[in-house]
Amino acid sequence: MTIPSSPASGEQRAYAARLAALSDAAAFAQDFSARHGIGHRSALRLTLIIEELFTNTVRHGYRGDCDRPIRIALAAEAGAVTLFYEDEAPRYDPLAGLAATPASLTTPMEFRPVGGLGVVLVGVLAQSARYAHEDGCNRLWLKLRNAA
Repeated sequence: MTIPSSPASGEQRAYAARLAALSDAAAFAQDFSARHGIGHRSALRLTLIIEELFTNTVRHGYRGDCDRPIRIALAAEAGAVTLFYEDEAPRYDPLAGLAATPASLTTPMEFRPVGGLGVVLVGVLAQSARYAHEDGCNRLWLKLRNAA
């Protein structure tokens, strides 16, 4: 399956990068899933991915709540859901480190650092993924299988 290069198809929303807006972004994913017949498990995965990306953008990309934008577009097609996610935070490719197993997974629990596994989770849940830094924006396209 190919990932569209443009977020033009589907439904789009923009949010201020505030943790208080996270529930609105999650509700967008849930409502979209209900309207487009996305299976329950796929809808939960989609919502979890959006929550992880959104939280990381606010906390690490923008370094806290601000009015900078986070844009999300969702598109449904036969057997899949495409998520387009964009922010204007400093360049960060969340897919760059997915090839190697994070040390935090091979280290005993009591010595593991806090955080860092969300990106791994996103990589595991997505069927395919692409990142680009274009026009001053981090852009991420994820395709998830639509399963019940």
